[in-house]
Amino acid sequence: MASGSRASSGRFEPCIRSAADVIPAAPPRRYLDHPATSWPKPAPVIDGVLHALREVGAAAGRGIHADARRADAIRTAARAAAARIVGADDPQRVALVSGATLGLNVAIHGLVEPGWHVLATAADHNATLRPLQWLADRGVIEFDVVPCNAAGAVDPDDVARAWRPATRMLVFSHASNVTGTLQDAVALARIARERGGLSLLDASQTAGIVPLPHGASAPDVVVAAGHKWLQGPEGGAMLFAREGIEPRPLVQGGTGSASDDLRMPQRLVDRLEAGTPDLAALAGLSAGIGWVERQGIAALAAHGHRLASACRAALAPLPGVCLLGPGGGKGPPIVGFTVEGYDPADVATLLEQIAGVQARAGLHCAALIHRHLGTAVGGSVRLGFGPFNTPDDVRAVVAAVAAILGLPDTDSSDPFPIPTQVPPWQE
Repeated sequence: MASGSRASSGRFEPCIRSAADVIPAAPPRRYLDHPATSWPKPAPVIDGVLHALREVGAAAGRGIHADARRADAIRTAARAAAARIVGADDPQRVALVSGATLGLNVAIHGLVEPGWHVLATAADHNATLRPLQWLADRGVIEFDVVPCNAAGAVDPDDVARAWRPATRMLVFSHASNVTGTLQDAVALARIARERGGLSLLDASQTAGIVPLPHGASAPDVVVAAGHKWLQGPEGGAMLFAREGIEPRPLVQGGTGSASDDLRMPQRLVDRLEAGTPDLAALAGLSAGIGWVERQGIAALAAHGHRLASACRAALAPLPGVCLLGPGGGKGPPIVGFTVEGYDPADVATLLEQIAGVQARAGLHCAALIHRHLGTAVGGSVRLGFGPFNTPDDVRAVVAAVAAILGLPDTDSSDPFPIPTQVPPWQE
């Protein structure tokens, strides 16, 4: 590129150009990493967090002054909202924890007894598999992993066959964070219940986008993240335990109740919530759940699956693209894929550089499922479509993958040849 020119006098003069003329404009941000955490947050969530920080600023359950009572009201509202999501008749059976990983650790470490045999599945996340492995390595329990098929689905009959006389707990994810494959939670919980065991459901990838099983057929313990499909901020999650199931606390300390007793309180929410609550996170969690309920889980799921299905359909015919999972719109709207000859990390990097698409690449903290998907080396690229994504995001993904493959634009048809209706929350 010439950096200057000669005037008519013969004198060399530099060319004055703006940076915009030289440096290509960065593509707009297209966030498709919702299975990790949702973004952008709905306006009421941001408002709720800021209100808690700016206007309340007190500790819930730690005083009787006016703003302490306002803080406690925020926590109470968050607990009630979480109870609605997990189907708990009594909100006092729902502990508010700082994250699903902590909640799952509380459930596992707080319930298992020495000598137990525990079952998990190959479609599970390390948030459950690592605590189980930690206990097994120390001789506290034995645990086995029930395989999944090439789509990431677990056959309940395989779980039943793996059950031993010493088996006391089944731990499983409601949906895979790699493929979006939805498990039959009712059937799996029934297997444990009929054999006198406990069932622990990790609902982090379904709460807010798939209705959770309620009532007598539901799992005994349910843990869900608040910052994914429930649209809340990081720092808020929930643990539901059926009446009579009392996990031991993983952390001991102040609860703002029964302070004259050095033993932890008996009530579940006090026993499992030691320490000062994260008021801003709980305010955001409550607001996020409220926003999801107002829009409707079915409507949010339909929007996400419309985009995910169009994306799968447009990627499927591209040479070298291999799609993972069944699709079909039952689990979270996740599209997993690989591109032949490319490391998934390189594909994700190129997606952002070419089209601003922010995707997840790798094993996604769930290495076992990749052994059944044929992606144990390098993992996969994962896209997750949230409430504020649009057809243009799908078009950008498809065009970028086509560009990676060296295909001309004309080789990829428009996934949305007919204009689609804008969802009300985007208006």
